[in-house]
Amino acid sequence: MTRFLVRRLAQSILVLWASSVAVFLLFFVGPGPNQVAITFAGRLATAARIAQIKHELHLDQPLYLQYAHWAGNLLQGNLGYDYYKGEAVVSAISQAAPETISLVLGAAVLWISYGVFTGVISAVKSRSLLDRGFTASALFFYSMPTFVLGLALIWIFAYKLSPVTTFFPFHGYVAITTNPGQWFEYLILPWLTLALVTSATYTRLTRGSMLDTLGEDYIRTARSKGMPERRVIYRHALRASLTPVVTLAGLDIGTALGGDRVAVRHPRARLDGRPGDQPAGPARHHGHRDPGHGLRGRGERDRGHPVRRARPPRPAVLIPSAAPRAYPCPDSG
Repeated sequence: MTRFLVRRLAQSILVLWASSVAVFLLFFVGPGPNQVAITFAGRLATAARIAQIKHELHLDQPLYLQYAHWAGNLLQGNLGYDYYKGEAVVSAISQAAPETISLVLGAAVLWISYGVFTGVISAVKSRSLLDRGFTASALFFYSMPTFVLGLALIWIFAYKLSPVTTFFPFHGYVAITTNPGQWFEYLILPWLTLALVTSATYTRLTRGSMLDTLGEDYIRTARSKGMPERRVIYRHALRASLTPVVTLAGLDIGTALGGDRVAVRHPRARLDGRPGDQPAGPARHHGHRDPGHGLRGRGERDRGHPVRRARPPRPAVLIPSAAPRAYPCPDSG
């Protein structure tokens, strides 16, 4: 057993090293480091300025030294610096971690519980009305995009049933340390959105695994000995059927922590030309910081990353209801 664990641990370290090398080499696919330095320096940058930026970012060193510098920072917990947002990557991750962890773990509890429960019932009552109903609902939610289901839940619970479901806020987030009750209320709809879509896979997987397990010889032996059916299902069949479910749950939770987001649109911008519209004029990306700050010479313009001009507010149309009136001017004397 010890030898097996040591061998698996060594294989895991080898896989992590190979993955880190692959991720590092992806940086050199495409434009490469020269284009990165040119982008940071600006369009009118001189060759000396580009060389300085490459030196600052260690891009003028051999590949093995660049990898050693990157891997050393990674092992120390330094994930680098985001030049566009103007903050460390660790800070950006730590700011989004509470919302992401709350969303994913709460949704995972729902989709695993519901998926396993419906899968067991579908397998025990195979080809029954319950089995067909759970199968149809699983296929329905599995084929629905997440954003469509999210908008549908907002439309139903936050608008149509708002007099009844007043505890379903449709945007915002409250930390669990601030108010656990509001934290739960604000995450109900996001949890349901992710759980209904993801649980369909667990329903089908649990059903298929349970049907295979219920046909095994040891299940028939347990039944022939007079063991209660509930114990046969939940003590023997379900335990043996949860192996693929646990494997899939680990993959899904890791993927969700790395990539799932629920976009919430806050009602700050107005569309009728009143305060809240974005002013017209040259605009930049939200949160943009100059990546070449501190690397330009004096008198050199910050060219930044301009984007399209924002559309100006629509002018108000005045419809006269009567002929204009003439008002006498007051006498000056």
